[in-house]
Amino acid sequence: MPDVSSAPDAAAASPETTTTTGGGGGGSPHVEKVRKMLFRRMLVGVNDGRYFLGLFHCVDKQGNILLQDAVEYRSSARRRRGDASSSPTEQRGLGLILIPAACRSSCHVDCAVEESMALLSLDK
Repeated sequence: MPDVSSAPDAAAASPETTTTTGGGGGGSPHVEKVRKMLFRRMLVGVNDGRYFLGLFHCVDKQGNILLQDAVEYRSSARRRRGDASSSPTEQRGLGLILIPAACRSSCHVDCAVEESMALLSLDK
C-alpha cells in the first residue's frame, strides 16, 4: 500500500471534483490522482493509535478524509492473564466517517504495485 499521508495533492482536491465519476471537466493532475483512489480500500492511522479501514469516499480542501463502510481497530489494553483466546485488538463497525487531517498519522491505499508506483510518480 503506498503511503499518501504527506501528499499535498490529496488536500488540494475538492469534494465536488473527487466524488464526481462522470467524464467532463479537465481538472489538475492532482485531482486525477485522487480520482484514481476513489472507492479503494484505505487504511488510516490516527494519533491515538487507532486505525480505520474503509473505502475511500472523498477528501475535502482541508485534507479531511471520508471513509465509507469503515471499521475501527484499536489495541486492547485490558487482556486477561492466561487467556490466549482474547484478541489483542478490538474492532467495531462505524459506517461513514470523517477523519480530520490534524488527527491523521498515516494513510495507505490498497492497490497493485504498478498502480502504487503510478500514484507516487511526480510526473504525469
